[in-house]
Amino acid sequence: MPRKRDPLDFLWFVPSAGDNRYLSHPETDRAPTPTYLREVAMAADRLGFYGVLMPTGAHCVDAWITAASIAPFTERLKLLVAARPGLTAPAESVRQAAALDRLSNGRALLNVVTGGSPQALAGDGLFLDHQQRYVQTEEFLSIWRRLALGEQVTHEGEYLSIKRGRQLFPFVQEPHSPIYFGGSSDIARQIAAEHVDVYLAWGEPPNQLKEVFDDVRARAAKLGRKIRFGVRLHIIVRETEGEAWDAANEVIKYVSDDAIAAFQKAMAKGSDSVGQARMSALHGGSRANLEISPNLWAGIGLVRTGAGTALVGDPETIADRLQEYADIGVDTIVASGYPHLEEAYRVAELLFPKLNLGHPVGETHLAFPAVSPSFIPPPLKATAAS
Repeated sequence: MPRKRDPLDFLWFVPSAGDNRYLSHPETDRAPTPTYLREVAMAADRLGFYGVLMPTGAHCVDAWITAASIAPFTERLKLLVAARPGLTAPAESVRQAAALDRLSNGRALLNVVTGGSPQALAGDGLFLDHQQRYVQTEEFLSIWRRLALGEQVTHEGEYLSIKRGRQLFPFVQEPHSPIYFGGSSDIARQIAAEHVDVYLAWGEPPNQLKEVFDDVRARAAKLGRKIRFGVRLHIIVRETEGEAWDAANEVIKYVSDDAIAAFQKAMAKGSDSVGQARMSALHGGSRANLEISPNLWAGIGLVRTGAGTALVGDPETIADRLQEYADIGVDTIVASGYPHLEEAYRVAELLFPKLNLGHPVGETHLAFPAVSPSFIPPPLKATAAS
């Protein structure tokens, strides 16, 4: 009998920068075509995932256009889409979010992304340092939330201003699409406490994240607010522990030490993200001791920014590890796996039963009638035409 667990909001990932089976092995690359991205999202919808995350950045196809293209082909799937303070004005962002919410019949979620690479942000025309970007993010959210509530907004800020702005078309969700946000710095935690519904963190060991979550929770409580928590990581699940660890090592088997060194050097020079620094500290740029806590593996972060850790193991073990996150307040998991189409099926088939998740209400596995092995169909009768 599976252990009784509180269900999680379990989201998957739409690989809009492209997909692959092995890191650093171009022959396994899959282009982010509209057909493939739609296929991943439709699979997640059928399998009972709560939603999907659309990543953002110059290396990705546009998140909002992708979400709008996916919405008509899915029925229940929530669409977690990035808003970019400084790149999109709050009024335009509210209109985009409300339009997607109406198009999808109340399935839009807003992921506020400040950004952690000055070089990448400069390529988008944003030239602010870390502190300035987060001040701008706070102004963005202050304006965005008031517009989303239907207020007429006038605001004169250091970076963002608006005069008698209004959002004329309401959201389906009340009062508006939920706001997700991540950031490990002090100012990011304060913004989360003041403005967001779900605070997201990358997959650090639970004891480390507990300190962060306790801090954000306490800040929110001082403001009379409650906040939810989520973790973004990869999942590598197989029927046995051994198979799972073999699969993890397969993902990076073409990654060379030179590639690791070059990537880590470039990232250290090009990022001012506190969260990214915490991710990098977990593995230190080395293949040695990549299991940084039980079943939490840091191999992906050797050559990937962002979520660099994966839970690796058999279904019961990973369910137990996810429970450790739930015990510190996590109710949302944003997961992924290489390649994303096949791994969506593995996660749903192997792990979901252990998490009291599964096919949407009213849907079951198709049961085929048993056929006796001795059954031989009778020969077809000859006809004049034959």
